[in-house]
Amino acid sequence: MILAVNQGASMKAIVSSVAFGAIGACILAGGADAQDYPNKTIRLIVPYPPGGGNDALARLFGQKLSAAWGQQVIVDNRPGAGTTIGTTLAARAAPDGTRCCCRRSRATA
Repeated sequence: MILAVNQGASMKAIVSSVAFGAIGACILAGGADAQDYPNKTIRLIVPYPPGGGNDALARLFGQKLSAAWGQQVIVDNRPGAGTTIGTTLAARAAPDGTRCCCRRSRATA
């Protein structure tokens, strides 16, 4: 799962994007037996250096997910190559839902 947030987005827009993403994931899961998810540690991959705004947001998000799921969420900063290193790591992860990528989008409409 890749979580993208527009650079100029308000907190309300960010929260609603996360909420709609979570609802979409639940709908796509449909009849899947997810009663024991997550059954192992979740890695939240942040393709930016630690200490910045993206890192702080990911850590707050990780704390909330950890409290809600009762499972440890680790924030893994993988900066470099214009976010390619961290994003590629998340894209090549096994499709078991234990690795997520948290990055912002610079696209403007």
